[in-house]
Amino acid sequence: MMEITRREEFSAAHRLSSPDFSDEKNEALYGLCANPHYHGHNYVFEVTLRGPVDPRTGMTYNLADLKEIMRREVVEKVDHKNLNEDAADFMKNRIPTAENLAVSIWERIEAHIEGGLLHRVRLFENERNFVDYYGER
Repeated sequence: MMEITRREEFSAAHRLSSPDFSDEKNEALYGLCANPHYHGHNYVFEVTLRGPVDPRTGMTYNLADLKEIMRREVVEKVDHKNLNEDAADFMKNRIPTAENLAVSIWERIEAHIEGGLLHRVRLFENERNFVDYYGER
């Protein structure tokens, strides 16, 4: 069994705010991230595929194909966008936390990877904070 990983990056703005909470509660919960004027991150995300090495190709998956999928399905949809407003469809109207963004990335990538190879999406919000998502397993 082999795991292969591809890394991409994008920049995006967001505001963490739940419509179920008052402005005061959102500010208490999310702190500076609840800024009504938004704030941005330079995100880095990794997609890991897990599967056997095909003896005919010597590859688990063609990384050039994975690169194309990641750029088309994620980077082009969110790079230099406001996740709350410009990418609300991508986020499926979820609060754009790192956790929910990782789920949205998984959903976009999973639709294009056959054979159950998608193993993990790792999203770095900054160099110290990251989340890992392994799907609904």
